[in-house]
Formats: sequence, C-alpha cells, structure tokens
Amino acid sequence: MRRGLALVAVAVTAMVALAFLIPLAAVVKEVAETRALAEAERQATAIVPALVLTVDAKRLERALASTPAGAAGRLAVHLPTGTVGRGRAPGTAVASARATTLRLPGGYVLLRPVALDRGRTAVIEVYAPESDLTRGVATSWAVLTGVAVVLVAGSVVVADRLGARVVRATRRLGDAATSLGSGDLSVRIEPDGPPELVAAGQAFNTMADQVAGLLAAEREMAADLSHRLRTPLTALRLQLGDHGPAAEQVDRLEREVDAIIEAARRPSRPMPGRCDAAEVLRERLVFWSALAEDQGRPWELIGADAPAPVPVAAAELSAVVDATLGNVFRHTPQGTPFAVTLHQGSGMVGILVADAGPGIADPEGALKRGHSGAGSTGLGLDIARRLAESTGGSVRVERSALGGAGVQLWLRTSPQTPKPRTRRLLGRALS
Repeated sequence: MRRGLALVAVAVTAMVALAFLIPLAAVVKEVAETRALAEAERQATAIVPALVLTVDAKRLERALASTPAGAAGRLAVHLPTGTVGRGRAPGTAVASARATTLRLPGGYVLLRPVALDRGRTAVIEVYAPESDLTRGVATSWAVLTGVAVVLVAGSVVVADRLGARVVRATRRLGDAATSLGSGDLSVRIEPDGPPELVAAGQAFNTMADQVAGLLAAEREMAADLSHRLRTPLTALRLQLGDHGPAAEQVDRLEREVDAIIEAARRPSRPMPGRCDAAEVLRERLVFWSALAEDQGRPWELIGADAPAPVPVAAAELSAVVDATLGNVFRHTPQGTPFAVTLHQGSGMVGILVADAGPGIADPEGALKRGHSGAGSTGLGLDIARRLAESTGGSVRVERSALGGAGVQLWLRTSPQTPKPRTRRLLGRALS
C-alpha cells in the first residue's frame, strides 16, 4: 500500500511539475535570446553618434574598439566606401539597407541602417553568438529541475508518511482480529489512523466486548448445568454403592462432569494438540466393549494396530468417538453388530463407524444439530463435523457395508494442496 501511494504521488507530482516546468523552460530560453538581442541593439545604438560626426575609417575603428562588441570583433560598420570592422552579414542583406535580424551558423546578426548626409546610408552590424543567446539557460533549467525533484521527493515523503499511518492502523486491526479469532478475548486496540479506520477500530472493540460477554455467559450456563448434574449422580452413587461395574461407570460419569465444569470455567482459547488415533480407539472400545457384551453386540476394531497421529487433542477425539458409538447403542436394537475401522491415507486419517441397524433416513440432515431424527438432537455428529473441519477434513454419513448407518470421520494430517485449477487461479490473482 505504501509503495502504491508513493508511485501515485510520483506520477501526480511529476505531471504537475512537467505542466509548469516545460513552459517555464521555454520562457527562460526566450528571455535569454531577447536579452542578448537587446544588448546587440544597444551596442549598435552606441555607434550612431560616431557615424553622425565622421565616416573616417580610422576614427570609426577607434570608436568600434571602445565598445565591448567592437573589442570582441562582433561589431562592424558598412559604409558606402567600404566596411569598417569584421562583417559577417551577406552582401545582399547589407545592400537592402533595412533593419533586420538574420540567423547565421553559430548566432544572429543584427543590421541597423543609419542615414548620412547627401542621401548616403551606413549599416551597423552587430553579431550575437549562440553562447550569448543561451547564457544562463542551462543554470535556470538545472534550478527548475532541482525544484521538480524536490517537489516529487517531498510528495513521496508525505504520501509515505500518510500510507505508513494507514498501514500501521490497518495492520494493528488485522493482528487484533487474528488474536480474537485464535481465542484471545482480552485483545483490544487503540483506534488510530483515518476516521474510517478509527470507526472500524471502535466497532472491533465493541464486537470483542460482546463476544467476550456471550462466551462468558455460555461458560457460566454450561458450568451451572454441569453442577446441577451432581445431585442425581450423588443419589445414584448412594443407591449403587462403591463397588461393581455400575459404580465404576458412575465414577467415570462424575469425572466427565468435573471435566466439563473445568472446561467451561477455562478461558475459551483453542486447545491444539496431537494424539494417536489408534490408541484412542483401542481405549474407547475397551470401555464400550463391556456394554456391547451385555447387549450381545458383536463388534470389531480394524486397522488400529499401527500408530495414526492426528492433529487433535485426545480428549476431543475421545468425545467424538464416544458420541458416534453412543448413537449406535442408542438407535439400533440390542444384538446389532458394529465395526470401527481406522484407515490411514495420504495426508488423511479416517475413522469409519458402521452398524447393521436400520440406517439413517436423512444423512445430510443428520449432520445438523436438531435435525438427525429419531428423537436425537444431532449433537454428536455435529461435534464430529466441527472437529473434522478444524483439521480441514470432513464427516460423511452413508449406508455402510453392514447394511446400516456408516459414519466416516476424515481428519487431515497435512496441509491441503490446491488443485491445479485452484493453483492457476491463485497465480492469476497474485500476478
């Protein structure tokens, strides 16, 4: 932006300077020529009194030598009897005896006739060399060029300072927006720059305050709901006692509630991390295998023997796996088999959960919260979709090879490479 403003300033100032300097340069040259010819006219006038007094050649030579032009050999008098001094004008121009200015190689010749007695006429010739006609022109042009350069440089400096102010304010606003997008809800900016950017900065601060307030209210509500769960959990523990599989599940549920409360109280910064998807699947299938055995559900875990690193936290992936398997247990009859497959591809890791149940009537609607049908809120698949999209992946719901629903969770493990057409479009946009 600063470079663009500087180029605009150079172009505009240069055009304005040229619009004034070219006519001024022509005027300077014309004034120098006029001054040189006026000086030649004055030299010719200075000889007129001598011609009135005498036409003697020797006396005229002395009179010519007393003038600067005559001493330099640039002054001559053409008499009817001959020429005194060095003449340069053509004979025809002298014979015409008219006041005129002739252009010769290297300068100009000024001819001025003077009437003598008995009808005779003398012609005074003054030679003005080219150096006299251009005296001071080069200096004046150099001064004008220097003025133009100073004007252009000054405009560039002013434009750069203005551009720097705009760029600084814009960059500060962009950095603040990036920080807010990454989860730093405390970021605020001091509005600066042009009025438009000041208004944008004030609007950003207002938006940040509202976002922080909304997230704070949401965290408080989540924490309050989690606290309310403690009462029925405590009653359930008292009924089940401290031993047995059911008591272990209640302990786990209490730990999950504690984790929810802690997460709700924690500032909403994103929690980037990595984990081994194979290890997470093995751990969660150990948990769900007990319930599958109670319900007579055959199950299978495929492809989880080798490590499969993914760019998500283990807790988040565990929550998605639990939500997906929970849908299998919740929406299929007891005894329905299911399978979990871990697939590792080029830059992608896929987790496929398939069951032999009735399937999902509206696969697209199942990915939207509140639209999954069968009395479900669709929250589990919505969580899975958001987790996959955070890595650049996706979630697909279709009919599985077992005949029921198939949920495919694809997590991207490497940056996405643009397609050839996309790269061409990006190249045109950047060129």
